[in-house]
Amino acid sequence: MNPALMPQMALLAELPGWAFAAVLLVARIGSACMLLPGIGESEVPGTVRAGFVFAFVALVLPVLQPDMPAMPPDVPHLLVMLLAEVIAGLWLGWLTRLIVLAPAMAGQIIAGAIGMSNVIQPDPTLGPSTAALSRLLGLAAPVIVLAAGLHVYPLAALIGSYHLVPAGQFLPTGLTVDSFVSAFTSAFRLGFQLAVPFLMAALLFHSVIGLIGRLVPHLQTHFASVPGQIIGGLLLLLVIAGSMVSVWTEAAHDSFVALPGQ
Repeated sequence: MNPALMPQMALLAELPGWAFAAVLLVARIGSACMLLPGIGESEVPGTVRAGFVFAFVALVLPVLQPDMPAMPPDVPHLLVMLLAEVIAGLWLGWLTRLIVLAPAMAGQIIAGAIGMSNVIQPDPTLGPSTAALSRLLGLAAPVIVLAAGLHVYPLAALIGSYHLVPAGQFLPTGLTVDSFVSAFTSAFRLGFQLAVPFLMAALLFHSVIGLIGRLVPHLQTHFASVPGQIIGGLLLLLVIAGSMVSVWTEAAHDSFVALPGQ
């Protein structure tokens, strides 16, 4: 054999291993990118998301390829490895997505507190009965993530997840359940905390309206109070919106830093 052709032959011999590693990376990274904030939004075209996945895989493939397992001898083992990668990607994507859902949860609670729950704006994540205010805060969350540079933490955790859960292996059951329950609890608690000022204001407002209704029995308090309730709620949102963004951004940063694989 011509010595000049030996490097080319060696490269050709390594190509199947590189291709298999790329397929595993696409399975996990592609599954995660379906849920990651920013790139995983339903408004992002599928072609843009696919282009991002392939570009990201090409970027990290030289770094992660040495840790990739060998190609299995048969198709069933290959499918099992791909399934494990998809589950790992969805798991990490959902851990990230839950904290981004906190503003939308808060918006749903706030809309009910200020009388805007009858203004419906369908949301592909929370369902067709989503309040318009919830939809607004839900769209603001990924924008804040991208503007604050928080999107780098989930991507770093995605790369680090290969050291936590090696490619082709299934997630430990205890790690999966514990992390998901903790993330869901944190997201719900944060959403409720963001809505607390509006719940307190609504409680005070309805107490006053109830007192007026007792003093003036013939007054149609519902029709008289709803416009003021909505306007007052929107004014309160205008006043404390900056503080809400700061609180959520800090909580999102702490949650992203604590993601498995960081």
